[in-house]
Amino acid sequence: MNIIENLDFNTALSDLLPILLEGMWIALKATISGFALAIVIGVVIALGRLSKSKLLNGVLVTILEIIRGTPLLVQLVYMYYVVPLLITLLLQVWIPDYKFTISPFMAGMLGLGINYGSYLSEVIRSSILAVDKGQNEAALALGYTKRQSMWSIIMPQATRSSIPILGNYLVMMIKDTSLLAFITVNELLLRTQSYASQTFLTIESYTLLAVAYLLISLPMAQIIRLLERRLLKHA
Repeated sequence: MNIIENLDFNTALSDLLPILLEGMWIALKATISGFALAIVIGVVIALGRLSKSKLLNGVLVTILEIIRGTPLLVQLVYMYYVVPLLITLLLQVWIPDYKFTISPFMAGMLGLGINYGSYLSEVIRSSILAVDKGQNEAALALGYTKRQSMWSIIMPQATRSSIPILGNYLVMMIKDTSLLAFITVNELLLRTQSYASQTFLTIESYTLLAVAYLLISLPMAQIIRLLERRLLKHA
């Protein structure tokens, strides 16, 4: 009962509101940049998997298995702490005393983009394969090249059918930005942890943190549902 009586949400809200707003902006920037990178990586891998090269397919499948077989948190830590060391060792062969560094935000964006890109590649690839082959044959018969057919006929239809799934991954990425705290990105979780450790308003701080994530993800999820219904209506 004493714990409940001592709760001070008013103080926590007044102190945390500007802090959380800054953290939400960082989380949104990481999500937007990371998802844009994931889309690019997903498209490149999907098109590579659709090629007739067995070697390329084998290499891409191996990469995908490694990425999807390790946790996102491990990949973020590896990207921030290990990759700069490996690049430094490689470049020091030609440039002595060179030291490569990467910002926490950049490491987080790259980690999110690569991880989600591996999953989005299968969504994009399956969406391309779901388009009727007759569409491609018709485009080729009309004088389109294979590249023109892919980007002008196949990809627009594949994109339309994959938007709901891509939207769900976008919402997932918003929540996964909390993992960036482990590589010192000053986003929502890290800011809240710092405040809670200084004020001991633990219940209040982490409750407001959960609300902040809900304020980002719930409207986004609703927009995706509305978009999905609109696409189904015009299908």
